[in-house]
Amino acid sequence: QVQLVESGGGSVQAGGSLRLSCVATVYTDANNCMGWFRQAPGKEREGVAGIYTGGGTPNYADSVKGRFTVSHDNAKNTVYLQMNSLKPEDTAMYYCAANWPPSNAWCGSFSIYNYWGQGTQVAVSS
Repeated sequence: QVQLVESGGGSVQAGGSLRLSCVATVYTDANNCMGWFRQAPGKEREGVAGIYTGGGTPNYADSVKGRFTVSHDNAKNTVYLQMNSLKPEDTAMYYCAANWPPSNAWCGSFSIYNYWGQGTQVAVSS
């Protein structure tokens, strides 16, 4: 079982920044894919970023490339999403996700994620 708890959401003006955090409770040292998703009202959930906790190049949706950065701190079992140059269209509920048990899948394949946090709201005003 994996439990994911997000934090760090809030309200900002366009151009501002936020950093989301996700603490994962897993009772193993195995590496796995961790991802961030978002869902705006009336829209489908979309993958934003994926990262392998064992290292490597993260993956991003085209809509956030160059503005968002995903990172992880294995010592803290925490994944971060640094969001810069925020736009009103970034407004959504943001979810942390995990692929567990670990597989050989590509972390940028957003269909592999099977555990989800409760979400944290991000609102960007113009």
